[in-house]
Amino acid sequence: MAEDSKVRYSDADLAEFRTLIEEKIDKAKKHLDLLKSSYMNDGNNGTDDTSPTFKAFEEGSETMSKEANTQLAIRQEKFIRDLKNALLRIENKTYGICRVTGKLINKERLKLVPHATLSIEAKNMQK
Repeated sequence: MAEDSKVRYSDADLAEFRTLIEEKIDKAKKHLDLLKSSYMNDGNNGTDDTSPTFKAFEEGSETMSKEANTQLAIRQEKFIRDLKNALLRIENKTYGICRVTGKLINKERLKLVPHATLSIEAKNMQK
């Protein structure tokens, strides 16, 4: 049976995707914790006794770094939320079904982007 003629993924496939997604959530949470600890760090890199010019540069760099880390943390939180939503779709047995075409999303695509809700076909229609 061709993949796009199937109505949904089998329970075995869904269990496989659940494991993959749960592993990704664990990794993403660890990454998020690292990001949060780095931008919540007081940032004192021992530049108190160095030249004022270097200190100003260091503080500017630190601000940019904190902003970049904050943006990364926001993206990471969204990624975790998307993965958790994918787990809900697994529970509902709607995981892997394109929300535009209603066809099954290619298994290889889901392995690479497990929170995908669009098939490549639908994604290309958006361009």
